[in-house]
Amino acid sequence: MKRNIVTNAVVAIVFALALVSLVPSAHGQQCSLALAAGKYGFTDSGTVVGIGPRAADALLTLDSAGNIGGPVTASLNGSVTHSTLSGTYTVNRDCTGTASFSEVDQSGNAITATVDFVWVDNMREILFIFTSATLANGTPLGTVINGNARKLIP
Repeated sequence: MKRNIVTNAVVAIVFALALVSLVPSAHGQQCSLALAAGKYGFTDSGTVVGIGPRAADALLTLDSAGNIGGPVTASLNGSVTHSTLSGTYTVNRDCTGTASFSEVDQSGNAITATVDFVWVDNMREILFIFTSATLANGTPLGTVINGNARKLIP
């Protein structure tokens, strides 16, 4: 009886170890620019320190060459603007990445920013946080802004 318990325990442990070794290959997909490419619906919200709350949405296209761009509608402290975003992005094999971009509104006012990304849900969704924002004159802005984006499936 004790031998059966020990044998069953060893078999269970070996089976569990085999399953654990398969998890990275089943769930640890390697992300790439090619897999990230597509159209996304973006939204973000938070605060520009010293100015006020910000909320935005956008329809952005990420291409397989690492370019990002599209129209943005944003509200900053209650003032709504329409702008165009353009920039570049990176994707790491572990599904993290960064983007550096500028937003130029219809009046020609520009802001540059960077964000850190993480892709989730088999690269169908991006979670991101702003890591910097700078006015055209070089004035840095403090931000507490995060958001997400969902890949549009044709």
